[in-house]
Amino acid sequence: MSDGLEGVVAAETVLSEVDGAAGVLIIRGRSLDELAGHAHYEDVVALLFEGFYPDLPADVPAALGRARAEVFAEVSALDTGLLDRTPIEAMRALTAQLADGDDLAVAFRLLAAPAVFTAAVVRAQSGEAPVAPDPTLGHSADILRMLRGKPGSKAEADALDTYLVTVADHGLNASTFAARVVASTRAGLGSAVLAGVSALKGPLHGGAPGPIIEMLDEIGEPANARAWIESALARGDRLMGFGHRIYKVRDPRADALKSAVRWLDARQGRLEFAEAVEAAALAILREHKPERSLQTNVEFYTALLLEALDFPPSAFTCVFAMGRVAGWLAHAREQLAGGRLIRPASIYVGPMPKKAA
Repeated sequence: MSDGLEGVVAAETVLSEVDGAAGVLIIRGRSLDELAGHAHYEDVVALLFEGFYPDLPADVPAALGRARAEVFAEVSALDTGLLDRTPIEAMRALTAQLADGDDLAVAFRLLAAPAVFTAAVVRAQSGEAPVAPDPTLGHSADILRMLRGKPGSKAEADALDTYLVTVADHGLNASTFAARVVASTRAGLGSAVLAGVSALKGPLHGGAPGPIIEMLDEIGEPANARAWIESALARGDRLMGFGHRIYKVRDPRADALKSAVRWLDARQGRLEFAEAVEAAALAILREHKPERSLQTNVEFYTALLLEALDFPPSAFTCVFAMGRVAGWLAHAREQLAGGRLIRPASIYVGPMPKKAA
């Protein structure tokens, strides 16, 4: 038996490989270094979907733009009840209203859903009207426009593109496994994506970046970093942004996102502060836990990047879903193509019936 299915192989996949010992992420034969900062999100969608969606159009950006426009019609269901929920809960509820199915049209609407619904929810919770998509824009540029009500800069769109590419797929993580389990029942792509969103919501998975902003704000300045971190560890608190279940060295996604933050000139002071906190945290972790390799993970610079792009911390997990939905949809189709119903065994350790006297 393996606690948490550690080391158990549950699927063969052509989609991504995570080499935790070497700190390497490969997506469909391309290293993260080749893709992050060089490819658009739509390029990675095409890479992941190839062969699983035979009718994939040559112009993926245009198809995704049309899907955003289609999905925006569902924003009318955003009522006061949903606005009292967290952004991830409201986005999930709106996504659940989309028609389910297994075809490419359904897949593109599901790709568009987290972007369109998150922007609408964030604006509505701030008392502002949702902004309709512009199908002629790239996905990242349109996300920023729908969020802010005005276009972002090219550097900002490129930074968001880098983030979406970086998190598009990452092996058989909890949300992807959840999506594959549901896909194996033939429930439909929408059901698989909703399972992925629900797993991503947890603080041990996609729900982690938000508290990093709280940590940085509480530390305030570099001189306070060591005392704050040592106090947190003494209380037994988990230090968000450091350590990873798979990576035993530095998470390669952290460096990709750190580079993206550097493109945003107005955020250099915040970046220098975060680097000082990171250096202090790594030094203290080496002192307190010398037997473990606890390195910076993707969440640390995710928080910094999404803050710089004006996403509220409460919506960070939604933005994670905007990128990871491509991986969920590719894995769901891969599971449908050849996988059986996922049904692992369990070992019963409960009480046994009493034998009759």
